[in-house]
Amino acid sequence: MTTKKDILRKFRYKLFAEIFLKIMGSILLILLMLFLADTLFNDFLANIMSAINRPFYLFLVGHKFEVFFVLLSIIILISVYFSIKKSTRYIELIIQSIDKVFQKDETLITLPGDFKDIENQLNTIKYDALRNEQIAHEAEQRKNDLVVYLAHDLKTPLTSVIGYLSLLNEEKGISPELRDKYLSIALSKSHRLEDLINEFFDITRFSLQNISLERNKINLSLMLCQMADEFYPALSERSLTCKVDIPPNLTIYADSDKLARVFDNLLRNAIHYSYENSEIEIEAEQSEKKVHIIFRNYGDTIPEHKLSGIFEKFYRVDSSRSANTGGAGLGLAIAKEIVELHNGTITAASHDGQTEFHLFLPIRQKR
Repeated sequence: MTTKKDILRKFRYKLFAEIFLKIMGSILLILLMLFLADTLFNDFLANIMSAINRPFYLFLVGHKFEVFFVLLSIIILISVYFSIKKSTRYIELIIQSIDKVFQKDETLITLPGDFKDIENQLNTIKYDALRNEQIAHEAEQRKNDLVVYLAHDLKTPLTSVIGYLSLLNEEKGISPELRDKYLSIALSKSHRLEDLINEFFDITRFSLQNISLERNKINLSLMLCQMADEFYPALSERSLTCKVDIPPNLTIYADSDKLARVFDNLLRNAIHYSYENSEIEIEAEQSEKKVHIIFRNYGDTIPEHKLSGIFEKFYRVDSSRSANTGGAGLGLAIAKEIVELHNGTITAASHDGQTEFHLFLPIRQKR
């Protein structure tokens, strides 16, 4: 890529070369004229000049070199003037083009052929500025959407908690069975509030990019099997099963707590978006340097245009999600942050009613 120094060096070289060539051309032209005047056209010019103004002619003949240097100086000054004027015009064009960089349109900047490098750089800056502005606008919009969604999600369980506690406070003669029911619902909604608040703070914490990892040797096979067992109540509630197909004693070096959060988010996501009476599959295989983990569930296919942004912060695949389904839409963004902290990658694919999340984690982490 051409740097600013290269462009300035090229511009100075071109300016000096142009002035030099004009001066050398002027010198050669004057020398040629003097040569012709002294040889081929000597008598002819002498007769004409003598007839017009003989004293002036004799002055020129007696001061050839002085006249030569005067003419040369005049031509040099004229050459330098027009070169500077041309350069000034170029500078004005560049300044006008810089103003166009900040115009919010997609009109390309055009400069003379000598300044194609500057033209390309200005167009690149303009394109990057427009793209960054668009990204910032989209991020701001998603953040605003998140605030609206989060406020709604917090308000719904909070209203329920206040409502049931108000009933318990006002109805003094309520039966023990009904009291237990109201308390159970209020407690469930309180846990829901806690989950939403924790998820919101997690995405903020992981976005700081300065989280330290406490690496240790993890039995990945045991961790995933235990996690599937822990989700048995949530799986049973929707008549789902979870099949774990992993080689025994598969181990990696990673932060067990943070990695557990990734698997937790992926499994919750699979449960929320699986068809009832279907099976969730967790598979893993090991290569020489990496472990490949797959979470697969069967549900509605995620459209391609939504799949491309599924890991973005504040991005929501299902904008019509109810308050009882899933979290605040940040789980996959958190998972991506943690995986990348482990120098790994995570991708998603969805087709024919089948959605898969692929994790690639290095067996040994770089320190």
